[in-house]
Amino acid sequence: MKYKIYSKNKASHFINIECSIENICSQEVELQLPAWRPGRYELQNFAKNIQKFEVFNENNQKLKASKITKDRWKVQTNGATCVVVKYNYFANIINAGSSFVDENILYVNPVNLCIYAEGYINEPCTLELYKADNQEIAGLNDQQKLDNDKVSISFNDFYHLADSPFIVSSNLKHDFYEVGKVQFNIWFEGNLSRENLHQIKIDFKKFTEEQIKLFGEFPEKTYHFITWILPIPYYHGVEHRSSTMQVLGPDNQDFDDSPPADIYIDLLGLASHELFHAWNICKLRPVELLPYDYTKENYFSTCFVAEGVTTYYGDLMLYRSEIFDKNQYYKELEAYYKRHFDHADSASQSLFESSWDLWLDGYTQSIPDRKVSVYHKGAVAAQILDLHLQRVSEKNRSIDNVMALMWQRFGKSENGTPLKGYTLQDYKDICEEVAEESLDWYFEKCIFGTESLFDLLNNYLQDINLQIVRNEEGLVKLEILS
Repeated sequence: MKYKIYSKNKASHFINIECSIENICSQEVELQLPAWRPGRYELQNFAKNIQKFEVFNENNQKLKASKITKDRWKVQTNGATCVVVKYNYFANIINAGSSFVDENILYVNPVNLCIYAEGYINEPCTLELYKADNQEIAGLNDQQKLDNDKVSISFNDFYHLADSPFIVSSNLKHDFYEVGKVQFNIWFEGNLSRENLHQIKIDFKKFTEEQIKLFGEFPEKTYHFITWILPIPYYHGVEHRSSTMQVLGPDNQDFDDSPPADIYIDLLGLASHELFHAWNICKLRPVELLPYDYTKENYFSTCFVAEGVTTYYGDLMLYRSEIFDKNQYYKELEAYYKRHFDHADSASQSLFESSWDLWLDGYTQSIPDRKVSVYHKGAVAAQILDLHLQRVSEKNRSIDNVMALMWQRFGKSENGTPLKGYTLQDYKDICEEVAEESLDWYFEKCIFGTESLFDLLNNYLQDINLQIVRNEEGLVKLEILS
């Protein structure tokens, strides 16, 4: 499959896509637009943004294309060995998982708008982009210049392409740092001075080194932090195999403020969280998500590992790397304690059940006392596990050992061997191996149970001289023990 992405009329917010599919040997071929995107486990219905959809043979003769589902087409090839699919996609939303085009920028999450042909999803593919001389492309590796305004990028397969967001713009600010042999690129679109990049680079390198220390290696040769700063309040990030896309705002805060402005704290927390995903979900993945099935829901019950553990580590890594001092770290702990205990402490669902139900209403307002957040309660459960492992081992073992073993056994790929997904039982087995005891009680209470974790968390917080209390209104507050 060979793709071209451009915009004939940028002011219209339509992106044009051409996909040519070669070496066809059948009388019909089925084309699929992804129904969802990795990192957000809900159906997205991207096909609703397609205005025109046409298919041609190599002689530019139109072929019959009929919809067979809301986002799948069947094409009669009439003997053609190559077909070219031409369509447009309305891109007028800016968030970390969307696509957008106007006179100044082309921002694309390929999973939104790139179709694939059934039977070709594992084949190498290429993308051709158009750019002006004064524009750069953020997020894509191995860019090959074709002529003055064309660039070609190769991908291992459609999964690789779908997981590679990019921005084409003349306003990008760029810097990079290296840890070992890995280059980490920092890209900013929006209102950010180049002077701010210096401190950002210093802090990003610190938490990157701390995370690599845990796992022992980085799973990619190159990585991109892509951040779009908006003039309005915003906070959103999405993980990808060799990058993260982040959208933050408002842009009227100074990144150089002391103490740091809220937007800089948000940037650090988001970037640390998303980088941890480079291991935990992009490579270290539940067995149900290997490979991704883009046609329907991919139900799995371990999102509390993918998101809860990552939420816990995002701020912990900033504290360990001394970017956050103790007060700032406690502030972040209190934030997710409050988000869980103030709003979902009486929820009827367990973490296990809410992981599964992400596909139902995981990202929208629920009916009262139904679901819990895999992020916030998941982080509370991860901290309880961490403090318990430290307690029973006299601080010789921790959740670090759990994640390192998970990586070695289920995430790390040796000599091109395919990834091996983990099950809930695999995670439990490794936790018990590190604990050197049964953890049935932990999984029954924290993962499968629905009773409050308030007292249990307090039992373990005393090990680090902390406690949570409720004020007269019943709202949670974190206190330091004397």
